[in-house]
Amino acid sequence: MDFVKAKELPAAVSDAAGDYLKAIWSLSRDGPASTNAIAEHLGFTPASVSGMLGRLAEAGLVDHVRYRGASLSDAGRREALRLIRRHRLVETFMIRELGYGWDEVHDEAESIEHAVSDRFAERLATLLDHPSHDPHGDPIPRPDGSLPDTPDRPLSDLADGVALRVARLLSQDGATLAHLAELGIEPGATVRVTGREPRGGLFDVEVTGHACSLSRELADRIRGEVVA
Repeated sequence: MDFVKAKELPAAVSDAAGDYLKAIWSLSRDGPASTNAIAEHLGFTPASVSGMLGRLAEAGLVDHVRYRGASLSDAGRREALRLIRRHRLVETFMIRELGYGWDEVHDEAESIEHAVSDRFAERLATLLDHPSHDPHGDPIPRPDGSLPDTPDRPLSDLADGVALRVARLLSQDGATLAHLAELGIEPGATVRVTGREPRGGLFDVEVTGHACSLSRELADRIRGEVVA
């Protein structure tokens, strides 16, 4: 296993620390993640987030500058990706082998990812034939921490008449995923923009001959590649 652990945190905060690292990884694509953004993502108060960021910085997992936000150190990024790998492998196993719906697995996987070892995760990867993406279309980090290429064009960027082949859905909310599944919007589906409100509030789309409307927020979460 190529992931390298950073300085150990106290056991009482280690699981929570992992959740913070994953949140920062998700929120810091375009720059440091703000304290308020992390608090909103995790459902904590900004004050409690500031305290944990201080502990993560002391452990060498986070680079935190007050009023500017937090980004992951190399060690923090490795730890975040190690947990994300476990999480997405567990979700894939639950859906493929245990009959869970893709809108049911996130909370269970959140608990399990902290309980299993790297050895178990690699045995699971072998059992699943080393999948590159989970059933939501999210890339599964490789053992060396690299990520498979994944088309990431938002549906909300498309002009009228243009179609997107869905690669991933940026949501872990069960109700949202269930709603998209009912509309037939899932990885591999083709969604064509047919129109929109003048102010861009709703997108009219067609999925396998079925017409429906999506909010801009939802359209932004549907990612993939443009097709003819």
